[in-house]
Amino acid sequence: MQPLTANNPQLKSWVDVPDQSDFPIQNLPFGIFKTRYLPPVAGVAIGEHVVDLVCMHENGYLDGLGLPAGIFNQPALNGFLALGRKKIREVRERISVLLRHDNEELRDDSPAREIGLIHRDEIQMMMPVHVPNYTDFYSSQEHAVNVGSMFRDPKSALLPNWKHLPVAYHGRASSIVISGTPIIRPKGQVKSSGATLPELVPSAKLDFELEVAFVTCHESNLGQSIPAQKAEDYIAGFVLFNDWSARDIQQWEYVPLGPFLGKNFASTISPWMVTLDALEPFRLDGPLQEPPVLPYLRTNPKGHFDINLEVFLKPADGDESRVCRSNTRYLYWSVSQQLAHHTINGCNVQVGDLYASGTISGPEPDSFGSMLELTWNGERPLRLADHTTRQFISDNDTVILKGYAERNGVRIGFGECRGKLLPAV
Repeated sequence: MQPLTANNPQLKSWVDVPDQSDFPIQNLPFGIFKTRYLPPVAGVAIGEHVVDLVCMHENGYLDGLGLPAGIFNQPALNGFLALGRKKIREVRERISVLLRHDNEELRDDSPAREIGLIHRDEIQMMMPVHVPNYTDFYSSQEHAVNVGSMFRDPKSALLPNWKHLPVAYHGRASSIVISGTPIIRPKGQVKSSGATLPELVPSAKLDFELEVAFVTCHESNLGQSIPAQKAEDYIAGFVLFNDWSARDIQQWEYVPLGPFLGKNFASTISPWMVTLDALEPFRLDGPLQEPPVLPYLRTNPKGHFDINLEVFLKPADGDESRVCRSNTRYLYWSVSQQLAHHTINGCNVQVGDLYASGTISGPEPDSFGSMLELTWNGERPLRLADHTTRQFISDNDTVILKGYAERNGVRIGFGECRGKLLPAV
């Protein structure tokens, strides 16, 4: 791929971008927002503002790109994403040109600027995509080893298939919610240690899972496999993802068919989709895969990304405490391998499908991506800034995921993925 002009680290915008902002001119993520006066429409984030893409399109600023009428005047990005990665790239490049400090087109057009550039205090973010299907992978070796060591034999923590294929399960798309949506503590069957029978109770081991997820922008036909070498043509970008988990419910139910009620009650995503193009400068080699994978899983070694991830826990009346720092470099399986394996049997993909990484844990205890690991299933409680402790998440705690890639003075961020846990009903 030719270097993308929009990724130039020297670019500056005439829109004020605060230091350490997640949304410099080199990012330009896509999302869906609404205001008191506007129904949900598509926008692009820049600093503390959002560019209204409907306004840009209707006022001729996107002329020449061959965009269908009304493509941004929709409550989800699916229609736009279905135009494909090339068109997504063209729109991002054009918005970059319009926002450059030395471009007067939009800067000096006061009526269009006042209507089409909206401060983020005036908007409400919505779900960026309608999610037809959701798959959750299990792609962090450190996480898999931790869980296997905890519940099985540490000497055989990884099951025999783990290094041969990206393990995954199909999740519940209808319960994926936008950042800021409260989460109600789920109820389910739990069998306590020493008990003869299970009982129906609220989960006592409610957990977060630190993940990222990619969004597809191209459909495939039933019976068609997507080659690993072409998988990125189907990927529009990434969001942060918190796959809330009820560990006690999960532990009782998961044999023999895997997660069900312990997972399907809620997952939270961040509102801004950071494009794959914006992350190009942050590629890195993945880990050595030993034993060698089958040919259909062989792909570009630089299919991984250097994205810093953090989790903060905020009690109802206390300050935020950072409880975890991790990085997507700790994923064993790349997104191309995940999508290639997902479709090797002919499974068709749809625009807006969401594919989550699974919990991302690093090698150090403070890089573990779940409370299950951070407290070792409650045996090692975490101490927070307010001097309280946690084994798992308490009612009225807020979990906040953050993520950013940083290099050459450029920070490409995702914003926040936030959810407050409410008591069971």
